[in-house]
Amino acid sequence: MNLTTDARSFAPLKERVRAAGLLTPCRGYYAAKFAANTVLLAGSWAVFALVGDSWWQLACAALLAFAYGQTGLLGHDVGHAQVTHDRRTMEILGLLHGNLALGFSYGWWMSHHTRHHNHPNHLDLDPDILRRVVAFSPRQAEGVSRPRAFVIRHQARLFFPLLCLESLGLRIGSVIAIRRGVVRRPRRELALLAVHAIAYGVVVLTTLSPLPAVLFVVVHQGLFGVYLGCVFAPNHKGMPVHDGKEPDWLARQVLTSRNILSSRLHDFFYGGLNHQIEHHLFPTMPRPHLRRCRPLVREYCAEIGLPYHEVGAARSYREVLAYLAEVTRAVARPAPAPRRSRRRAARPTAR
Repeated sequence: MNLTTDARSFAPLKERVRAAGLLTPCRGYYAAKFAANTVLLAGSWAVFALVGDSWWQLACAALLAFAYGQTGLLGHDVGHAQVTHDRRTMEILGLLHGNLALGFSYGWWMSHHTRHHNHPNHLDLDPDILRRVVAFSPRQAEGVSRPRAFVIRHQARLFFPLLCLESLGLRIGSVIAIRRGVVRRPRRELALLAVHAIAYGVVVLTTLSPLPAVLFVVVHQGLFGVYLGCVFAPNHKGMPVHDGKEPDWLARQVLTSRNILSSRLHDFFYGGLNHQIEHHLFPTMPRPHLRRCRPLVREYCAEIGLPYHEVGAARSYREVLAYLAEVTRAVARPAPAPRRSRRRAARPTAR
């Protein structure tokens, strides 16, 4: 079977999944999930208010980072039409979870994430690769600035510390996208971002003294970025990258994705993205169905001889770091010396 050209290879799998009822909505699950997440987020801010001006707020910052991460994962489900197929409802829920609750642009994320799903791990087309300071191939290290060159030389060691900046990067990307008119409703999105930023600043600065306030923001936003990074990094980092013609949909999604061997606790922590292969093949599939979809996908991949990569959580991070270290070594490796011609240069004739 020619996996690079046979676009029909996905149809039999899709039919099996549809027959199993795994593409049907899960309204009851998401109603309970929204209610629980609202309690988690509101409850975390209530704890913040009760603790007051105290160094214990650093523990509260960790709790809020987890609540923000869970809110972001629920917003991710909204954006993929897993919650509802009604565009207006999707947009309202997305703006509430992205712009208002978390402070980054839902419209920008939708554009960004859609392109990622269409071209996973493509060095020139996947925005999740293009916006990183680390390099996923030696080619990406060519002609870079000195600060980025330093990061690339140490990227395996710096990978997790850099995740602390992910929250800041999301906000910067949001503002740039809105200024460039990338989003459909820039004024509305910008207004909601401003409401979030003002409300966040007022609550923190009126509750905490200056130094605890600064440390609270650093810990909260830093851990929020680490949580997001720990959820998203194993999905594709360290899997094959390419810059040429892409294979068909099935091969493209499976070969560039990594699953994590999972329990129900993993499903909760990763928001279902531990079943990354299934999610990329069926992005509108509701989160609870991904676990049930997994054996169908594994079986079909085995039938057609398509590699299905699945490892434990700890090993997934080791694979990511090992891959980054290998890219660094390839960048540092000196270019081979040009071969000398076997012909000896003609000696000048004595006069």
